[in-house]
Amino acid sequence: MVKHSQFIFNECKGFPEKEDGRKLTHLTHPLNHTWRCICAAAIATGLILLSTLTLPAQNKYGLKATTLNEYQATIKTSPEKELVDLKKFVPDLVLDIRYATTNNFTGEKIYNLAKAYARKPVAEALKKIQAELRLQGLGIKIFDAYRPYKATVKFYEVYKDTTYVASPYRGSRHNRGCALDLTVINLQTSEELKMPTGYDSFSKAAWPSTPVNDPLVRKNRALLINVMQKHGFRVNSSEWWHFDFIGWKKFEVLDIDFEELEE
Repeated sequence: MVKHSQFIFNECKGFPEKEDGRKLTHLTHPLNHTWRCICAAAIATGLILLSTLTLPAQNKYGLKATTLNEYQATIKTSPEKELVDLKKFVPDLVLDIRYATTNNFTGEKIYNLAKAYARKPVAEALKKIQAELRLQGLGIKIFDAYRPYKATVKFYEVYKDTTYVASPYRGSRHNRGCALDLTVINLQTSEELKMPTGYDSFSKAAWPSTPVNDPLVRKNRALLINVMQKHGFRVNSSEWWHFDFIGWKKFEVLDIDFEELEE
């Protein structure tokens, strides 16, 4: 029993976890940190036997996403983890939530509501970006922001190339409320600035590292990437429109529908 207890104590101290979800055991299972530590203390004191432990509910990919009740409890002690309604928080923000329509790579309507949420620090950074762009007569159009984990599972099962869709074994940074899919628009005309490809183009032309011959497109892409990087985001290596907030690791994978957040 001591050997098993020590193993789980090591997990509490950051023992490496397998991320592919295919070789997990009852000892290397990716439980959240608090649950592991509680188990370790209980085993060490003889309160429970390792064989009687029941793992939290999870899906076939081995990932336990945070639910509404868990999220609500978390934001009481960590208010920075709140999901903010971006349309209400950022002035003049334009939404074009493709996954609330059939105009997306799945050809299906994924969301029931055309909403955009992000964690509070992400929303605050986006507000600064919008203010800076407004000085040039420009603004942001959002294609997607926080994405419930179940949508990531759907995308993976439709298109399994993880160059362009996130692995459900780890979850997406969208699932953490820390990724934004967006472009730049002219505020006067509402027209998008010309970029290398359209949104959700699964091609090398969409990679931000791909050379662009058209000087206007090259300028527009650089403008977007530079302003996002200035305010704490990093562009995805295969999608010029996808930006990850640098502090994303602090936030949990969520599986909360927009309808639940609206209540």
